[in-house]
Amino acid sequence: MKSSLKILVTFLILQIVFGCSSKKENTKEVKQPIKEMTAAKILGNPEYLAISYGGYRAKSREVQPTISELKEDLKLMHAMGIRIIRTYNVQPKLPHASNILEAISQLKKEDENFEMYVMLGAWIDCLNAWTGKVPNHEIESDQNEGEIARAVALANKYPDIVKVIAVGNEAMIKWATSYFVRPNVILKWVNHLQGLKKEGKLSKDLWITCSDDFASWGGGDPSYKVKELEDIIRAVDYVSMHTYAYHNSHYNPEFWKVPNHEKGLSDKEKIDQAMLRALNFAKTQYKDVSDYVKSIDSTKAIHIGETGWATVSSGHYGANGSRATDEYKQGLYYKHLRDWTNKEGISCFYFEAFDEQWKDAHNAKGSENHFGLFTLKGEAKYPIWDLVDKGIFKDLKRNGNSIIKTFKGDKEALMKDVLVPNTEYHR
Repeated sequence: MKSSLKILVTFLILQIVFGCSSKKENTKEVKQPIKEMTAAKILGNPEYLAISYGGYRAKSREVQPTISELKEDLKLMHAMGIRIIRTYNVQPKLPHASNILEAISQLKKEDENFEMYVMLGAWIDCLNAWTGKVPNHEIESDQNEGEIARAVALANKYPDIVKVIAVGNEAMIKWATSYFVRPNVILKWVNHLQGLKKEGKLSKDLWITCSDDFASWGGGDPSYKVKELEDIIRAVDYVSMHTYAYHNSHYNPEFWKVPNHEKGLSDKEKIDQAMLRALNFAKTQYKDVSDYVKSIDSTKAIHIGETGWATVSSGHYGANGSRATDEYKQGLYYKHLRDWTNKEGISCFYFEAFDEQWKDAHNAKGSENHFGLFTLKGEAKYPIWDLVDKGIFKDLKRNGNSIIKTFKGDKEALMKDVLVPNTEYHR
């Protein structure tokens, strides 16, 4: 009896000792390494939000952002849930993209939980683009070969970061009169990059695309629907299309004007309805591209390489124009686009993260300077006021400034700048 009691007591003690030890082991935090991500896993994944990023803060691109400044911006975007950013060129005199890649690499070494990927743009031009001479759209620029080579080199140097190479930006759309090229040029370089993948000179998981206006992808004018475009659709890993209801509020304003049956609504209701029409405008352009692309290659995914809404305009979109421009409308558009694209599994490289003043350097109120979700000083515009409230930018800064809301967070003050769409507007 005593012996049995002794055994029982011993057993209970062992259970307690090993149980506690096991509990300590189970509660010990085990850090999971970031899994290897590919474009196939990132694109269309709502947990990997996308955005277009230019970190330029000065009135000229000759003043390059420092690595430290780029890291500031990357931390802000990471806090927002952004996990893939889009860049536009790798020109030798503009080391912006290569510096971004280096900044991301450093942040990853400093913090094992930092995760950011890049859709790397290679700029494509026609002969005589940006020279003062007459552009020759039938012949490509000599610079294209070097641009593609630099993109390849960066993709191989940072394979853990560069997940997409985009051949050209709005390079096939004919309204880009300064530089557009014929589709055969884009096809040539897409095929070249796909060939490097087959030869093992680029990662097989790297995706190749070109990023262009919806019309260039067969979503509009039938003149774009040529054999070379069909070949491009088959050759790319996915289609990256642009859609801008904002610009079309001037160029094609019928969707934007307040219809007769809404004229009895309050001003705010008219604006809210206009922004739903802007969403539907984007959806329609996406569907038009999708219908055409799927008729060529039913397997091809379509993502949005650019769409956005400016918050200041002294021109076509301001008080004397379509009146599309302000932070309230930007906030609605941003929310509508994120809700729609996240639900549908569409990556949306929203344009853009930060205001950049070099784009219209001689006109401070030019709309191209004001597409950012942040101001140059780092103030959060209305679309992301809620993120400030959540405290996600705590301890983060831009240009030495803590992140605060525009208008000091006063929505009534913000709404004073908000105008009803100009129904009588004629461009």
